[in-house]
Amino acid sequence: MIPQAARLHAALEATWPPAARLPCGPFTLRDGGGGGKRVSAATLDRPFTPEALAAAEKAMRDRGARPLFMIRSGEDSLELALADRDYAVVDPTVFYVAPVATVAEPPRPVSLFECWPPLALQKQIWRAAGIGPERLAVMARASAPRTAFIARFQNRAAGVGFCALDTDIAMLHALEIEPAYRRQGVARRMIRGMADWAQAQGGAWFALAVTERNIAARGLYSALGMTEAGGYHYRQTAEDAS
Repeated sequence: MIPQAARLHAALEATWPPAARLPCGPFTLRDGGGGGKRVSAATLDRPFTPEALAAAEKAMRDRGARPLFMIRSGEDSLELALADRDYAVVDPTVFYVAPVATVAEPPRPVSLFECWPPLALQKQIWRAAGIGPERLAVMARASAPRTAFIARFQNRAAGVGFCALDTDIAMLHALEIEPAYRRQGVARRMIRGMADWAQAQGGAWFALAVTERNIAARGLYSALGMTEAGGYHYRQTAEDAS
């Protein structure tokens, strides 16, 4: 049976973790260390009151952070409360998952290399795509086993990616293909090779999270046999979401 959304969220948190988690009543606040929304958003742990929500907003602002909440499936009360406060929906995101054996395929010789910590060339490709030191620090905090990948195509570095396991679920993150090598099958071969690595580490499932608007990537994941398995979005105040 495909892992439930709660299990996928747990694997997402383990393989792309914040610098710190801060309890605030029924909410968990996060210090993302500049690593983006996924590691900075507050989440709801149990039923809340308006006063508890206001306290969470204040705690984030007191830390110099913009209030940001992740809304998961079934959290309708929080969704309505934030909408009433003029929080806008940001980055609707979908989980994709498949049995690792469905996706895995050994890479061609000298086409995909894994190494940890990442090489300077990998960091350079990520940096050009907007993945800087703060997100590399997220990778360094991730659950093990974990590793970074670099793909070669036509004797050039063509793409990079990161993968980590949380018990039986391998999560793909930070997949970036160099512009000159897009739409040439590099991403497909990378994903299959990364799943092959995950299978060798004992992973049973291969998963990732992708924004709804990334239609091209979603088409690729579907073509690889991965299926949608719920998702989430964020809420920010309108001025913060722009």
